[in-house]
Amino acid sequence: MAVQQSTGPDPYFPDNGDPRYRVHRYELALEYRPGPNRLSGTARINAIAGRSPLTEFHLNLADFRIGRVRVDGRQPHYTHRGGRLRVRPAKPVRAGAAFTVEVHWSGNPGPVASPWGEIGWEELEDGALVASQPVGAPSWYPCNDRPADKASYLLSMTTPSAYAVVAGGRLLTRTTKASTTTWVYEQSAPTSSYLVGLALGKYQTVLLGDPGPGGVPQHGHIPAHLLPRFSRDFARQPAMMDLFQELFGPYPFDEYAVVVTEEELDVPVEAQGLSLFGSNHVDGARGSERLVAHELAHQWFGNSVSIADWRHIWLNEGLAKYAEWLWSERSGGRGAGQLAAAAHRLLSSLPQDLRLSDPGRKLMFDDRLYERGGLAVHAVRCALGDDAFFRMLRDWTRLHRGGAVTTAAFQAHVARFSDEPVEGLFQAWVREVALPPLPVAREAA
Repeated sequence: MAVQQSTGPDPYFPDNGDPRYRVHRYELALEYRPGPNRLSGTARINAIAGRSPLTEFHLNLADFRIGRVRVDGRQPHYTHRGGRLRVRPAKPVRAGAAFTVEVHWSGNPGPVASPWGEIGWEELEDGALVASQPVGAPSWYPCNDRPADKASYLLSMTTPSAYAVVAGGRLLTRTTKASTTTWVYEQSAPTSSYLVGLALGKYQTVLLGDPGPGGVPQHGHIPAHLLPRFSRDFARQPAMMDLFQELFGPYPFDEYAVVVTEEELDVPVEAQGLSLFGSNHVDGARGSERLVAHELAHQWFGNSVSIADWRHIWLNEGLAKYAEWLWSERSGGRGAGQLAAAAHRLLSSLPQDLRLSDPGRKLMFDDRLYERGGLAVHAVRCALGDDAFFRMLRDWTRLHRGGAVTTAAFQAHVARFSDEPVEGLFQAWVREVALPPLPVAREAA
């Protein structure tokens, strides 16, 4: 596992995350009542100090009431305002030392403000869901909210028994007592805070395909009335899983789940081991199949191999976009070259003011980043040839599984599979704003 963390604050979100320490594990015990939208929780956070003693540190947490804070069992001094829980331990934590933080909080969860509207915890008509990318995780639990600070999670949620709780990871236990049920999930793989997904609702659970011995269990959680449409729209997801394991390497987690909510969502949202779709993404005609492929591909690109900070988001979205094109190519649709040409025509008609390597906060979710990111990946494929290209991708996911990476690391990795320098390719496609000519596949030797 290779983790390339930034040494300072994230340049796009300097108030989120604290680079002075890293978290090893979160243990979250939550209780949620949907009617009054009331959440209470206890977090036990196991962390490790950085290279300097910690006289103070901070966690990100939205506007909840804090009941108690402890550092290694002792009461610290703390303040909580502006989404930051600042903690000053009774005794400084030694450089490199392990320490434990306990936080008790309660209140009415809701989304937090962002440049793209409100994100994070969303109360539904009958349930709730969490869609945290990029800075919504503090809307429901205290965390070191930076994508490169990846930790394992144990998540316990107690809620009225009429509701199912779905989270990324393996369901360990489900225990009913009186009128409530406690669901306990374990996510052992390193997970970024924004990728801790959660959905709570009245769902019917189905198994997608037959994983067979050693296969990846895939479950759908759907409102019962949407099941006929879902069954057609997601029927080919097991084939996608097989293809992506062939092209990208083994699926990096234990299981994969998809949730369809009763309500519409602007876009589907990936979490680790889990993707969330709106009812508008289920039409019975496979109208959103490219999005099914896109969210599944994020399990490799973005979730297992994460980014060191948000400047590098094109590595997540460009590779997931290209996975859409690869699925189309392999499943009888248009080839990746045709889809690349269509994307190139589209981008040619739009402003040329986006730099993949550092798009800026304003443009990090611009549609052009997705399309140009896919084109940049296609340019790499054209330069390397198919054999070297897919060996490069499989090696990338293997070397950086559970870690965090940068654009420079990806360029250096691609260079190892090329018999020609790749500096010019990355300069043109990733670091310049002008759109290069459509890439052309190299002729076979």
